[in-house]
Amino acid sequence: MTHATESPAQSAYADAGVDIEAADRAIDLMKEWVEKARRPEMLGGLGGFAGLFDASALTSYRKPLLATSTDGVGTKVAIAQAMDIHDTIGFDLVGMVVDDLVVCGAEPLFMTDYIATGKVVPERIAAIVKGIAMACAEAGTALVGGETAEHPGLLAPDEYDVAGATTGVVEADGLLGAHLVAPGDVVIAMASSGLHSNGYSLVRHVLLGGLDASGRRRALERHVDELGSTLGEELLVPTRLYTRPALRLAREVAGTHAMSHVTGGGLAANLERVVPGTVSVTVDRSTWTPAPIFDLVRRTGDVAQPDVEATLNMGVGMIALTAPEGVDATLAILAESGIHAWAAGEVTAAADGLAGRVSMVGQHPGW
Repeated sequence: MTHATESPAQSAYADAGVDIEAADRAIDLMKEWVEKARRPEMLGGLGGFAGLFDASALTSYRKPLLATSTDGVGTKVAIAQAMDIHDTIGFDLVGMVVDDLVVCGAEPLFMTDYIATGKVVPERIAAIVKGIAMACAEAGTALVGGETAEHPGLLAPDEYDVAGATTGVVEADGLLGAHLVAPGDVVIAMASSGLHSNGYSLVRHVLLGGLDASGRRRALERHVDELGSTLGEELLVPTRLYTRPALRLAREVAGTHAMSHVTGGGLAANLERVVPGTVSVTVDRSTWTPAPIFDLVRRTGDVAQPDVEATLNMGVGMIALTAPEGVDATLAILAESGIHAWAAGEVTAAADGLAGRVSMVGQHPGW
């Protein structure tokens, strides 16, 4: 976060809608949380033009490969804004970028964030950064810097968007991916905490479409018995972070061949990204029941199952493709980490027309 000082020009800038003093106040409020997201390799603090990270640790690698990822959280920010709750969206941002690295076995080292808003409200910006920092601390990733930009006229005063980027490292001979996947591998599904951060344009259209601002707020505050919470509380459940347990799988279970982060596009499409053309994969829906929010969206919007599956994670946030001898160890590590996981399918030699493809079979119980 850059730090501004008072100057005569800033008064004119404030007249144009940019409040530098508010930005400085936001930085003061977020310092406590950013400090919690440090690693020993992080140098300096807030206020510099660039975040610094000591890369000398990479000399211990035989052939280090750097990995990088960038993303945002999409229209889930609209729910946070409607609910005026801003300290959870950071978990969604960190989850989207950090766990994209983990799937190849890379350890996320550091992250930067970017927040664009129509008006800097220090407490709101600090709450967003608090969530980012807490999630970085949970993932073991340093938050080395970021930027807050005030865009009056482009965004409404209460509107904002967030984005982030992360960098990690993996030993070349520890790289996970399609090149390791083989017939006989088992599909290990890891439960999501809910919708995570994808498909919210569909979810908002189905559950909140046609309502004005006050109507959306009432709908979000209404308790929904089948969810066991208000709709807003369910839609703001933070993305589950798989970073540390996924790294344990990569490092401790020799049979871990590939992982897939289930984000936009759904389970099958994301899994196909790590399926080589020599095999095909079958995922059995009957092995799990998605949380009620998924069926609520399907029924309320009369959305066909293929459309729901191509948009939402259906209760699975991460997948590991693991050799049979590694299944028990994989499930044990995930259980120790508090992640419900199960065998959901298998990898077989490619059949005609199915090479490199994922087939969804069976039906979810109760669907």
